[in-house]
Amino acid sequence: MLVLGAVSLITDISSEMVTAVLPLYLVTNLGFSPLGFGTLDGVYNGVSALVQLTGGHLADRIRNHKLLAGLGYGLSAVCKPLLLLASSIGAFGTVLALERIGKGLRTAPRDAMISLSTPPENQGRAFGVHRAMDTTGAMLGPLAAFLILRAAADGYDAVFGVSGCVAVFGVLVLVLFVPRRQQAAQTDEASAPGGGQPVRVREALALLGLPRLRALAGCAALLGLTTVSDAFVYLLLQRRAGIGEQWFTLLPLGTAVVFLLLAVPVGALADRAGRRTVFLAGHVGLLTAYALLLWAPATPVLPFLVLALHGTFYAATDGVLPAALAGIVPEQLRASGLAIVGTSQALARFCCSLAFGAAWTVWGDGPALAGSAVGLLCCAAVAGLVLRPAGGTR
Repeated sequence: MLVLGAVSLITDISSEMVTAVLPLYLVTNLGFSPLGFGTLDGVYNGVSALVQLTGGHLADRIRNHKLLAGLGYGLSAVCKPLLLLASSIGAFGTVLALERIGKGLRTAPRDAMISLSTPPENQGRAFGVHRAMDTTGAMLGPLAAFLILRAAADGYDAVFGVSGCVAVFGVLVLVLFVPRRQQAAQTDEASAPGGGQPVRVREALALLGLPRLRALAGCAALLGLTTVSDAFVYLLLQRRAGIGEQWFTLLPLGTAVVFLLLAVPVGALADRAGRRTVFLAGHVGLLTAYALLLWAPATPVLPFLVLALHGTFYAATDGVLPAALAGIVPEQLRASGLAIVGTSQALARFCCSLAFGAAWTVWGDGPALAGSAVGLLCCAAVAGLVLRPAGGTR
């Protein structure tokens, strides 16, 4: 788990270097409209959703989670330098789609390795540790981008180039240091009845027959439909608080710091107090951040409050959601189950990015965010009823 955390840390430095500069680069330098950026952001977050199912199923089928994760990390690393050659929405969309395919391939197998190597009662803590290391990379990435932009003449090109080099290093760490023993649980399954047979597509799809998994996937999708993407949150915060462009790349750093500090304790709290409660509380925190962006005065404390709530939201949801699957999905189908829930959430966020970008273009940023806030409040209330303890989501 710790080595996988190190791989995620390094990879997130690379990814967040690009993510931190991309909104401002596309909107300010290339003149993309909010709708154009929303389309690209939807591609960035949504393409991986379509591939997660493939990555999760293939990892279960060939019983080699490390191989699929390595292919995903490798593809993402190759795509980073290609951003240097992209100058149109079509070119950017293609490169970002390929990069997200890599993310989709690696996410479910990686989380399955963590889940299969951890006792069910400690799943929240394990994913909290991994997400804390992952978030350390998310914290260092924007900081590295900020320093490169200040030091380099062609700052954006330098960011994309350095990002590619860091991503390659992360792949090397995975290949050389992730131990094979993390897949021992799969090997044991070969002795179980039917365990030596390859996992078939219909077996993976049969997971949708599990009421608890359907409830979890449905609620994740429902809440994802009203979860405004990080890039839009940072753009809104910059406008509301009057933050200078030179400081924009540091906004994700604020979210990452809070996520880092809270990921482990909140994961442990979810193991004890209930993952449903913590998951829903995180969305209440996000709703509060939306309210501040809509109605709070532009005081110096506003960015700190919004970023603190944003980071708390991720600490309470990002690791808690896969941890909740440990007692629902059989071990031999763990990656497939994680992929189903992750896909439902990512596809919903893809739709939200498109809708929010269109609403911003037509009605403005305030009405667009107000609509998302109202939707999130309603969806959280529905999810609270569906994910009640009797529904099996602890």
